[in-house]
Amino acid sequence: MRVITIANQKGGVGKTTTAINLATALAAIGRRTLLVDLDPQGNASTGLGVEKDMRDRSSYDVILGHATVAESAMPTVVPNLTLVPSTLDLLGVEMEIASANERAYRLRDALHRHSVDARPAEQFDFVLVDCPPSLNLLTINAMAAADAILVPLQCEFFALEGLSQLLETVEQVRDTLNPALALHGIVLTMYDGRNNLAEQVVADVRTYMGDHVYDTVIPRNVRVSEAPSFGKPAILYDMKCPGSQAYIRLASEVIQREREMLAA
Repeated sequence: MRVITIANQKGGVGKTTTAINLATALAAIGRRTLLVDLDPQGNASTGLGVEKDMRDRSSYDVILGHATVAESAMPTVVPNLTLVPSTLDLLGVEMEIASANERAYRLRDALHRHSVDARPAEQFDFVLVDCPPSLNLLTINAMAAADAILVPLQCEFFALEGLSQLLETVEQVRDTLNPALALHGIVLTMYDGRNNLAEQVVADVRTYMGDHVYDTVIPRNVRVSEAPSFGKPAILYDMKCPGSQAYIRLASEVIQREREMLAA
């Protein structure tokens, strides 16, 4: 089981869209995938067709230890894709576990217990964690639980500034909580080829981060934006649209990088 955390402290960069569609693409190529929605807004859950009144148990219960991953997980409209949904209860989780021992390892321990105790049919090849748009204790839990972090980065002027802050946090987590945490890659999102600034951002990020940047660039796409309102990933809503095709290519890149990381 490989755990990939999808994080960026800046909102509106396509983080949840990436989590939903990358998870869908991995599931579509036969990888048993779990998506953990760790954002109190619960947009990943809604985007997979799981309405608020359907979320009897959630990632809040997992973090607090009130329920296991298996008890909180639920099937989605996508074969091979399972979801641990989010609820607004997560807004108060930091206060509830602030004084607890091992508070940064709540998610890691829950996922580890699941991987040990689950029957073969209940085991996962990939766990993707969708983080809130902030560097809080939930995001730290996600990084402490992860084998690697994937960073969606919007093609806009302040992209590199926010990236530097996030990478500093990754270094701090690596030094103090999770020495094995790797940077899986940076995916450039919301790319508009008609915009000269977008081209410059892509060039700057590739110059600054080199091979850490995925070859796949996710374009701005109306069909991708429409899909969550129908409770579907874009790949199910319109598989042929440019955005869906980009996420399918991204999944292939993720698989290839996984092979390279495991072989190293």
